[in-house]
Amino acid sequence: MKDCCEVTADYTARQRRVLRVVLWINIVMFLVEATAGLLAHSTALFADSVDMLGDAIVYGFSLYVISRGLFWQARAALLKGVIMAAFGIGVLVQVGVKVARGLTPTVEVMGVVGTLAFVANLLCLILLWRRRSDDINMRSAWVCSRNDVIGNAGVLVAAAAVALTGSPWPDIAIGVLVAGVFGHSAVGVIREASGAVALPH
Repeated sequence: MKDCCEVTADYTARQRRVLRVVLWINIVMFLVEATAGLLAHSTALFADSVDMLGDAIVYGFSLYVISRGLFWQARAALLKGVIMAAFGIGVLVQVGVKVARGLTPTVEVMGVVGTLAFVANLLCLILLWRRRSDDINMRSAWVCSRNDVIGNAGVLVAAAAVALTGSPWPDIAIGVLVAGVFGHSAVGVIREASGAVALPH
């Protein structure tokens, strides 16, 4: 029978492996999507790239606190919630710029890059699925990944709608919806993390 310390070490090592993989996936996809979003004038694509950056940051912090106890894990989750909220606001600012300039996004770039990002984030979601109930740290990481998949699906819907209408408004609307998802998730994560931070430690 395994010693308790050996079981804990193996448990932590599995979490670290998963987080390292999803961290690098998000770093690469942030660079790809941010560049494509700016070149294609796509609010939805840019919004999703911003979420990728936020996730890369929080996955890195998740790795840092992974064996530091509930208090540190709750603080990491709190940071994730704040970042989600901040990026939601950032997307709304980008939407405002888009409305002011009236730029129509490049559908082909949105479709290709959006599909690539969807596949990458779906892989992250699958990798984190088995670890989502481990603790507050891994659960908040899974929420970030779930938001990515929702954002990617939104980009693909926006691309199809822009192609059909020739209007930038579907892209803008999806960007606003993605920002709303960020905000809703942020509130839930912050609320749970705040409760955990307040517990005796």
